[in-house]
Amino acid sequence: MTPKRFMPAILVAGLFAACTGAASPSPAAPSTGPSASPESAAPSPSPSPTPVATVPSNQLIFAGKLVICSDIPYPPQEFFDAQGNATGSDIDIGFEIAKRLGLQAEVENAVFDTIIAAVTGGKCDIIISAQNINADRVKQVDMIPYFEAGQSFMVAKGNPKAINALDDLCGKSIGAESGTTEAFYVKGSDQYKGDGLTKECADKGKPAPSLKEYQKDSDTVLALQSGAIDAYFGDTPVVVNYATSKPDQFEVSSVPPLTGIKEGISVPKDKMGLRDAVVAALKSMIDDGTYNTILKKYNVDTGALKSSDVVPVTK
Repeated sequence: MTPKRFMPAILVAGLFAACTGAASPSPAAPSTGPSASPESAAPSPSPSPTPVATVPSNQLIFAGKLVICSDIPYPPQEFFDAQGNATGSDIDIGFEIAKRLGLQAEVENAVFDTIIAAVTGGKCDIIISAQNINADRVKQVDMIPYFEAGQSFMVAKGNPKAINALDDLCGKSIGAESGTTEAFYVKGSDQYKGDGLTKECADKGKPAPSLKEYQKDSDTVLALQSGAIDAYFGDTPVVVNYATSKPDQFEVSSVPPLTGIKEGISVPKDKMGLRDAVVAALKSMIDDGTYNTILKKYNVDTGALKSSDVVPVTK
């Protein structure tokens, strides 16, 4: 999902294909963190017999485990399957990284607005949660590029508010998950590179949009479904997923998507050994094709990065 995005320029970009079988928008399921029962946590693959790198034992919360913070649901990157297990492209990438480091993966369901505090506070080892890489986040954690996604708007079926262009969003109510770069873009923020939609509307003599922030992405979708907001703003793969899985309720707006930006795996700045091990595991996944296989499974392979893109952003 961070998702969780950023970029001021508006460009027409290709929409991501929908993920089939993704979870429908519904309230978030319980945490699948370290204390979760086996029934609620996704089973991790067996540890790799030949780890590509070794993580210093003092840089893991629990010996032999890689605890991953992710804000669920945000399909197709992270969501709960019918059995309540965490799944999605981000989750599969995280489990494969753990496997290649000889570790067992566990998922901790977190709130996006406080997810960096969770990893720096020792609730998890890393974050994989559609976080756009931006300067504010890199001040707090190191971020390893692993995916790229644009940002799009979703409206109710039939587009009853006639939202067809960026200017049509002026004066409208827009829903976004709290702490995301979508929210920063609507209201204008120094965490978003640019003045934001509110100022763009003001410069054209148009009324400001009304931003409504929600703690969970699923709550934002429900708000659009109930008519509490006029448009939902999220990462393009997620918007397309919702619109395709619920075509009788939603559709992708014709407002041109925002340009894509790289998303990153976040690692505490004092855990360089862990960071470098994750880099090695991710690069090996890309090089042998496993990474692309995961993205294709969820129909998001248009956001794939090359091995050469996997360079930690540390400042």
